[in-house]
Amino acid sequence: MPVSDPTAEVTHAIAGGVAYLTLNRPEALNAITPAQRDRLITLLGEASADPSVRAVVLTGTGRGFCAGADLRGGGSTGERIAGDVARTIRQGAQRLIAAVLDCEKPVIAAVNGTAAGLGAHLALACDLVLAAESAKFIEVFVRRGLVPDGGGAYLLPRLIGPQRAKELMFFGDTVSAADAERLGLVNRVVPDEELEKTARDWAERLAAGPTRALALTKQLVNASLDSDRTTAFAAEAAAQEINMTTEDAREGVASFVERRSPEYRGR
Repeated sequence: MPVSDPTAEVTHAIAGGVAYLTLNRPEALNAITPAQRDRLITLLGEASADPSVRAVVLTGTGRGFCAGADLRGGGSTGERIAGDVARTIRQGAQRLIAAVLDCEKPVIAAVNGTAAGLGAHLALACDLVLAAESAKFIEVFVRRGLVPDGGGAYLLPRLIGPQRAKELMFFGDTVSAADAERLGLVNRVVPDEELEKTARDWAERLAAGPTRALALTKQLVNASLDSDRTTAFAAEAAAQEINMTTEDAREGVASFVERRSPEYRGR
């Protein structure tokens, strides 16, 4: 499919209602630069606002999905003032992960290779995670004497529980795609040569679905992890109220009554 600029460090293409966002620094295993991070945040925001986009696929070129933050080109060598690190994390890695979690369209990670550190968290923040058989996930922070960032301590316990999360973060061991599937970190592992097609098939199924209902469902599920029952039930009722004003909800009910397949338009 044609992309906006095949030489860009983040390539962007829209086809069949799906936005394909690809990290494109294969020589660095797609270690993410501040410019790439900001570009991804912008593109995810545009996907939310664009009615022609109804699903997003996030992947990488070469052998790596994303090897984490690119530390080689950044980092001030001058005096560090208290608050600098926290501000950098808030405005950088956390803002990227929030952009994925807050995107109003379903986001699929197609993990084509190594996903380490921030790269692992970028994948795990997505709504659905497909992994090639050769993919690897590494909580690399402990190997560098660092605390996990990019929302890792928020995401992992919610996916696999606190004890498993601590095991991955304390030891920093490489987790194969098969083990990631067994732990519940990924939805499906596929042969390397089938990853692109499977991601496209899943994304096109989502793009043919009731887009606003999917957005509200994503919002409900994400919020439920931080809510009590009363709050979750109130949010569910409000989401249903909002969704019943959409064309797709009316189409879904009408197609059921008329015993035909629905044709959703994402409105």
